Amino acid sequence: MMVGSKMDYDINNLYIPKDGKGDIDYQKSFSATLTIIVRDKDGNVIKRHKQKSHSPTANFIGLMMPLTWYNATSNSWTFVNTSNSATSYQPYISGYALGVMYPCSASNINTYLVNILVGSGSQSNSYNAINLNAPISNGSGTGQLIYSTPNIPTGITINGNEAYFIASQSYTNQSGETITISEVGIIINLGIGNSNGRGSYYNAVVGNILTWYDVLSSPISVANGQQLVIYYTFSVNA
Repeated sequence: MMVGSKMDYDINNLYIPKDGKGDIDYQKSFSATLTIIVRDKDGNVIKRHKQKSHSPTANFIGLMMPLTWYNATSNSWTFVNTSNSATSYQPYISGYALGVMYPCSASNINTYLVNILVGSGSQSNSYNAINLNAPISNGSGTGQLIYSTPNIPTGITINGNEAYFIASQSYTNQSGETITISEVGIIINLGIGNSNGRGSYYNAVVGNILTWYDVLSSPISVANGQQLVIYYTFSVNA
């Protein structure tokens, strides 16, 4: 029994003609990268951290599932917000577009990104995560960081065969002590709308949900007076 790359290699040789291979090693791909920059009080870079990000949560998967899946299976999806409150979601096709979701919050229209949340804990099962294990709150008190407004792109950048966008946010430590960051997550605000076919809508406010979660490969310490910036880069090769 052939496994791993050896099996892939044999299948390629078996089914793909030599004159049709061309760039056989080239594959369309999606990638996410987490980059963190730490600066001292004078603005000098004192630490750079970069790692592959590959931890979408169940909430994210539910948002990405195609409408055809919901129609073919008659299944629903349960979104769970950061307060552990659940909302059922089941879009389907009908004359009144029943169950079609749309955002219903004024938070950062048109992306609905609330913030890139940082924390001092960790979780092994990121798929089922609904919040950070130990989120760090916004403020200048003990154990807090001052969160800036997220920097959200107005569009997607296209460079050759690559399309990407970068979302970022900065944080300043004015707590008077060193704070260690070991986990990061993307929080969006979500709402669901159902038409009743008579011109009115039922709006279910799901609330803030965790859609992406990462545990840092090595924790980052931020001393009092220092600032860090987190960049999430999402790119697709086409």
